[in-house]
Amino acid sequence: MKFGETFTEYLQTNEERFVEKCCYVEYKRLKKVLKSCRRCKAIKDFSDDNNGEEGALSQFSQYDSCPLCDQKFFSELMKEASDIAGCFSSRVRRLLQFHFNSGLPKYFTFLRQCFVSPQQATAQECRMLIEYVMMNAVAMRKILKKYDKVHGTANGRKFKSKMRSEHMEILQSPWLIELGAFYMHFNESNGGNCDGLLNPFSFDLSDTQPMMTLTLPDSVKLEYSLTCAICLELVFNPYALGCGHLFCKSCACSAASVMIFQGPKSANQESKCPICREAGVYSNAVHMMELDMLLKKDCKEYWKERMTAERAEMVKQSKIYWEQQTKYMVGY
Repeated sequence: MKFGETFTEYLQTNEERFVEKCCYVEYKRLKKVLKSCRRCKAIKDFSDDNNGEEGALSQFSQYDSCPLCDQKFFSELMKEASDIAGCFSSRVRRLLQFHFNSGLPKYFTFLRQCFVSPQQATAQECRMLIEYVMMNAVAMRKILKKYDKVHGTANGRKFKSKMRSEHMEILQSPWLIELGAFYMHFNESNGGNCDGLLNPFSFDLSDTQPMMTLTLPDSVKLEYSLTCAICLELVFNPYALGCGHLFCKSCACSAASVMIFQGPKSANQESKCPICREAGVYSNAVHMMELDMLLKKDCKEYWKERMTAERAEMVKQSKIYWEQQTKYMVGY
């Protein structure tokens, strides 16, 4: 079965339960745009054969820009990518809030599940989110690859780089790592089977380069490093900055010149990511609590050692901070 048919079947299957509330890649419509452009190319190729080599080069140069196709294609795809990223992050955030809630908030969340058992509802939501991100990611990659093939350019790859720089690439979202860590917790607590879905996530925390691996439906494997770029250790109490880069909380605070107990979000707006040097990425940092729980469970000794060291550093910094505040208030 071709991917277009598989994607259409996925949309029809999930139309009522999930997709109607979320955006998705208009794969079929964008493919039609490219098909119409392919017909234009055939006409131009025929014209080129009659105009000679110089005419062919001129026609190809005009075709290479293809402003009409670009306007339809990339503007729509950019909007879809932005909507998909927003929908995915909000749904994952809500799912994880439910996981960490307790007492009345958790009880009211249960009631909103329309009398479906909480465990079953969580399994369904988790499965749909995983399918949602994987199917849309593959659709995005395939339609951009098809664009480059039709036009004979690398504009599709450039567009993908642009999406990454503007943090609209769904596969680069820190919420995907959080979903993966949550899935591992939930899967293990249910005997290794989450609503019949094969596990697309795998974590390797024992290697010298710890990472998470996501296997897409077309067997493409994506690897996500879990090493802090500052201390070069497995991330502890991890935070993902707005640009998507992962750091230990203490390392991120140190890079932004703030104290650990203040947290990365208290950093100055001009503070830059230590890796990509993008400014203003600390204010919307994401605390990766699910990933931290996974590390606490699977790397107990390492986690305890880092926790002890961080607490000692926090006490030291707190003492310095309050001494400075006292001097400021008293005057000596």
